[in-house]
Amino acid sequence: MQLAQSGPNPPVRPSLVWFREDLRIDDHPALAAAAQAGPVCAVYILEEGADLGRPLGGALKWWLHHSLTSLLASLAEHGIELILLRGDPRQLIPALAKSLDAESVHWNRRYYAWSRPVDAAIKADLTGLGVQVGTHKAYVLTEPWEIKTGSGGNFKVFTPFFRAAQSSCDAWAEHAAPAPKLTGCTSSQINSAALDDWDLLPIAPDWSGGLSQTWRPGEVGAHKRLKHFIDKALLGYGDGRNIPSKPATSFLSPHLHFGEISIRRVWNAARTAMRANPALQADGQVFLSELGWREFSTQLIYHYEDFPQESWKEAFRSFPWKNDSSALRAWQSGQTGYPIVDAGMRQLWKTGWMHNRVRMIVASFLVKHLLQDWRAGEAWFWDTLVDADVANNAAGWQWVAGCGADAAPYFRIFNPMSQGEKFDPDGHYVRTWVPELAKLPNKYLHRPFEAPTEILRLSGVHLGRTYPLPIVNHEKGRKQALDALASLKQTHSGDLV
Repeated sequence: MQLAQSGPNPPVRPSLVWFREDLRIDDHPALAAAAQAGPVCAVYILEEGADLGRPLGGALKWWLHHSLTSLLASLAEHGIELILLRGDPRQLIPALAKSLDAESVHWNRRYYAWSRPVDAAIKADLTGLGVQVGTHKAYVLTEPWEIKTGSGGNFKVFTPFFRAAQSSCDAWAEHAAPAPKLTGCTSSQINSAALDDWDLLPIAPDWSGGLSQTWRPGEVGAHKRLKHFIDKALLGYGDGRNIPSKPATSFLSPHLHFGEISIRRVWNAARTAMRANPALQADGQVFLSELGWREFSTQLIYHYEDFPQESWKEAFRSFPWKNDSSALRAWQSGQTGYPIVDAGMRQLWKTGWMHNRVRMIVASFLVKHLLQDWRAGEAWFWDTLVDADVANNAAGWQWVAGCGADAAPYFRIFNPMSQGEKFDPDGHYVRTWVPELAKLPNKYLHRPFEAPTEILRLSGVHLGRTYPLPIVNHEKGRKQALDALASLKQTHSGDLV
């Protein structure tokens, strides 16, 4: 009997990976799944459309440009071209999969109200084309539907949420995996954009010099940041994280936002250090709880879709905010007359980042002393922060404003002078960012308007000329905030505190 001769094996069809907020190759579930199937093609889409989420702020665009530059080079080392496309992924992904004759398409899940129906529509179209779809957990340690209260509800308070979530975080973090072995696919037939043509970098004027001096976007920079933090700053983090003049925080927030390092890698690094050195237990636990807030905020925007743009406590949607553009501009430019506030706002403008303790101080000042809507501050942070994140940004502002889940009560009003004296007692932070006050003695550094005329003269400070007078008296600002809360209580019986 003669056996029939088989023909040549048909070429293996590629898998397409859609990169989004996961601009790395290490511990990348979607990339790993695609690599198991054979050749890999990769795409990043600059998403544009009225229902495709909020346009990126200026600082985010700057970071994205450099992060994509890093990813392009990293994938090229493995023979993979990162295809760059611009527009609506609902049209682009199915069309690209068809052009590549892709066997499957993989992406890591997002949790925004706008992104879920978009992803569902793309999945349906791909399935209709006979293309397999794999979606993966990567951005978080616990997906929003995984951690429930004893009665099956969603957590609204952080502490019990984190208590319930920690074991799940530990378990998922242990699955962190190195970059897979990659084989590129042929994608030369695809008309990929040039990154420079996206005009993500500021030109006229170029305000990004301070960002370039401060940050190294990309996967390599992210891992270096993590190693430095674990080796040099985790010990003492619990207290040091509150001192803005000390480099005692991780500085990982923009790297995590863009997915240049996985949350599993970060969690595991802290856990491993804590196991190896018992002296790190307390500080490490504080750091893990900060990562827990990221998880908590993500599940909030998933379950409460209006959270990024509406006060979570409905009574606050009628709060008597003022609409004072001049006060807002003074706050934005660091010209309020309160040194700790001005230092924070100037650090933000220069570096695209602000210390978290100071974020709370400047936010409290805006929404309480100046009675400006928290969304005005959130919008400024969105445009100027390199780590601006939909969930974290909204959760932070609503926490300070007293209108969010598990928020600080509105009647808790930070005193900017005492906050400065408590967390910047030596004045290093203020002197760095408000150099016109550098010669003032510590006694008056956080309250220059109380300094005697002679002290001001000897320090080269002329209030109202070289440094502004306070735009609002502290006690007056505090009183008007409490009065506004009292007026709201008269008309609303809902949850205000």
